[in-house]
Amino acid sequence: MDLLVERVGDVAIVTLPIDELDAGNAGDFKGAAVPLAEGNAKLVFDLARLNFIDSSGLGAFISCLRRVNERGGELRLCGLSKHVRSVFELVRMHRIFDIHETREAALRAFPSAAGASQHVA
Repeated sequence: MDLLVERVGDVAIVTLPIDELDAGNAGDFKGAAVPLAEGNAKLVFDLARLNFIDSSGLGAFISCLRRVNERGGELRLCGLSKHVRSVFELVRMHRIFDIHETREAALRAFPSAAGASQHVA
């Protein structure tokens, strides 16, 4: 799976190019996302295109979170649709992930990015 990655300062913003993350493609997503989690201390996943997620997709995000945390980094999620957000809340994952409405809010949540004035497309 080709993930769309852009950089704003020292933060990698990853946009999922799919609208469903489930058992059929969670392995591909994890294979592409885990190396990003290992190589970036500050990571934002923009889920604006995602309309459906199942337990396999949630598990892939947990794997990414673990990799980032192992390295002392931080991972944020943004742009969750109402349905995707409700799935995160149903399984209480909104308590372990730092979730923001927008990319800009997720970027501002990083301490060093608080004063950043870079444009995010």
